[in-house]
This record gives sequence, structure tokens and C-alpha cells, in this order.
Amino acid sequence: MSNLAVLPIIIPLISAIILIFFNTKVKVSRLLTKLFSLIGLGLSGYIAWQVIENGSIILETGDWIAPYGIILVVDSLAAVLVFTTNIISVAGAFYAPHAGLGEKENYYFYPFYFFLITGVSGAFITGDLFNLFVFFEVLLMASYALIVLGGGKVQLRESVKYLLINLFSSMLFVTAIAFLYGVVGTVNMAQIAQRVQEVDQQGILTTIGILLFFVFATKAAVFPLYYWLPNSYIVPNPLVSALFGALLTKVGVYALIRVFTLIFVHDIDLTHDIFVWVAGLSMIFGVIGALSTNNIKLIVAYNIIPAVGYILMGIGIFNQEALSGSIYYLIQDMIVKAALFLLIGIIAYVAGTSDLRKMNGLIHHYPILGWLLFISAFVLAGIPPFSGFIGKVLLLEGAFRNDQILLAIIGLLTSLLILYSIIKIFVRGFWGDKQAMEGIEKKPIKGMIAPVIFLLSLTVIIGVGAEFFYPIADSIAAYLLEPEIYIDSVLKE
Repeated sequence: MSNLAVLPIIIPLISAIILIFFNTKVKVSRLLTKLFSLIGLGLSGYIAWQVIENGSIILETGDWIAPYGIILVVDSLAAVLVFTTNIISVAGAFYAPHAGLGEKENYYFYPFYFFLITGVSGAFITGDLFNLFVFFEVLLMASYALIVLGGGKVQLRESVKYLLINLFSSMLFVTAIAFLYGVVGTVNMAQIAQRVQEVDQQGILTTIGILLFFVFATKAAVFPLYYWLPNSYIVPNPLVSALFGALLTKVGVYALIRVFTLIFVHDIDLTHDIFVWVAGLSMIFGVIGALSTNNIKLIVAYNIIPAVGYILMGIGIFNQEALSGSIYYLIQDMIVKAALFLLIGIIAYVAGTSDLRKMNGLIHHYPILGWLLFISAFVLAGIPPFSGFIGKVLLLEGAFRNDQILLAIIGLLTSLLILYSIIKIFVRGFWGDKQAMEGIEKKPIKGMIAPVIFLLSLTVIIGVGAEFFYPIADSIAAYLLEPEIYIDSVLKE
């Protein structure tokens, strides 16, 4: 038992509380935000290293042994995702002073920023379903505050839609937990997984599993439950959009991975076949949305959906190659989505519009923006040697091994269309005559561009350094395919 497990939750929580008292002192808040985010990154990096080297860290809070108390479980999957979350937190902290937040910084932006990180980290670490619901609510309440900051008409409309959808899914979540507790008599995930194998009510458990799939799929924005996401994710400040695109949907994806590799593995022919179909349709409809709009922010928002489809593809195929591909792709996609939302925010800022039809020749004033976008397109599409390529190759290997040929073809075609959806921003918005930029004042972007370079550099490192990172993803996949390891580590049997 180690108190290290609670620190990724406590540090951002304390940071948020401290920043409440400095709300009107913007410069102090900015400095403290950078400091606290760096502390969180260093701490989460150390914890991830400890877990990879020595195994899971389990904390039984209040000395109440599992499954009776609140259990925090930092296994390899949770540790890596918490570390990735803190990488994005650092990038956001350094981007924030240049994000054009204005008066929004005086409306408790920084406390809500860290409350969001608290909820995300807690969701990754918690060892029971009810506290997963609690941490979902923490991050959602923070996101409600962040999405509504600014108060524009469109922003208020989309925030109401976002609020109602998430309230409905949260209601279903707690209802599903109640049903599951009624069947197995516990909310501890390790004990649920143990008892699901023993309870002679497999039909009811499968129904509960599908209900939980519906809840998490709504939060992850997969087909056909993605309709709420694109417009909701583009109305706030680009920094908030980056946090949402990189973290919120990925918490839903994490919940799907955790629940459907640990608990609901008794009827794979039904539950995991649903993942295969949903993955393919998410890829298709997500990329169609990205191709159908000239709003550069919407293009990136729609590209969240096929990315989630790729991750679900690995869960549906359910072999080690595919699962390791899902883990690899999940980690790199969190980073590249944060970078892309920040980058698109900068492009819209310098162009004065997010309408691609009104942009031309930006490359002449902002060459670094153009080439960063070009690299982002290659990362997102999975062009070698970038990080997206490694995850997709593993997914395709797993698909061919399980004879999921159609799904593999959809994945390949979707990659090409994703590449086109981003490259068209480069071709139409950046390429063009220098005269198109005449009379337009060049805006300073130095402070805004550094976090984007930091994040994209990491995606390149994850791709080029696959020899180091792949064994980690592969070991996580092997671990997920052996739920007894998780059960024994928590229940100490």
C-alpha cells in the first residue's frame, strides 16, 4: 500500500483550492498554474516509472481493506494515462496566458482547470464503479463551468446541449451501477469481475454491460452518439477545446477499456462484436463530418470520432496486437488532439476567421504554423515514422489475425480521408499568393506556438522511439487480457 496512488488526485485538487484565493491576481494565477502543472507532471512521471518497474500501486484509504473501503488502483494503464494527462496540463498552462482568455481568467478559470484535471486523474485511478461515477461528475462540473465561460449566444446554446446530454448519461450510469450492485452485491471493480464469473445470471449481466456501454459510448462520442460533440467542442476558447478533445472523450474510452476487459468478458461474442461494428461506423461517419465542413475547428472536432473508432477497434478484436495498438493510439491521440486544437485556435486567431473559404496565403506570414499543421496531418493519419502509424499498424495486424478484413480496409481508407481533411486546410489556407496577406497585420504568436511544438515533438518521439514505447503498450495489453492479475492485486488473493 502506498500513498503515491492518491497524489495525482490530491495535487491538482489542492492547486485548484489555492488558486481560488488568487482569482483576481491574474499574473500570480498564471505563475502558480505553471508551477503546479510542472509538479504534477514530475510526480505522475515518477509514479508511472514506479508502476512500470515494480507493478501496480494500491491504496486502501482509511485502512479499510478491499473491497470494503475506497480503493485507488494505479496500474500500468492508469499510470500512463495520468502521466499523459499531466503532459497536456503543462502545455495548457503555458498556452493559457496567450490564449486570449481576457476577463475569463477572473472567473475562476484556473481553479476549474485543475478541478478538471482532478476529475480526469481520479477517473483513471479509482478502483470502484461508484467512485468512477463520482469522478466523472467532478470533471463534468468543471467542464460545465469552462464551456460556459464567455456567455455568447452560441456558446450558451451548445453548453445547454452538452449539459443535458451528460446529465442524461450520468443518470443512466448511476442506474446501471445500482442494477449491477443488486446482482453482484458490490461496486469494487475487482470483486465485480470475480463475482460476474460466479453469478448464474449471465443474461442480466450482459444487459447491464450493454447499458454501461451506452453510457460510456455517449461520453466517448462514438457512432451514433456523437451528435452532441462537434459544435459543443468548438464554441469555448481553443484551450478549453484542447482539454475537452484530448481528455474528456478519452475518459469515456478508458472506462470502456477497463470495464470490457475486466468485468464483462463472459459474453465476448455479443458485447465485443458491438465494438467492431461501432468502431467501423464511427470511423466512417466521423471522417464524413470532417470532410463536409469548411470550418477548421469543426474539421478537428469531427476527427475525434474516427480516432475513438480506432481505439474501439482494438477492444472489439480483443487480441494482444489489437489491444496494444489501441493503447498506443490512445496515448498519442491524446497528445496530438491537444496540439491540433491549440494549433487550429492560433490559425483562426491570425486569420481572423475559422472559415477555410476566407483564408489564403498564410504560409507567407506564418510559415511555422503551416508546417506544424502539415506534420499534424501526418501524425493524425498515421504516416510513418510518426506515432499514429505504430498504433494503426498494430491494430491492422490484430484485425488481419482475427479475419476482420472489412474493418481493416475501413481503417486504411479512413486514414487517407483523415489526411485529406487536414491537408486541405494547409492547401487552401496556407498555400496561395503573397498578395492575399497584404494589408493584414501580422500578429505575434511566439508564446502560443511553443506548447504546440512541445506536444508535436512528443508525438514524433513516440513514433521514432517505438522500440522503447511499444513494449510498454504491449505489456499493458497483455495485462488487460489477464484480468486475474488485476483482481489478485486488489483483493490480495
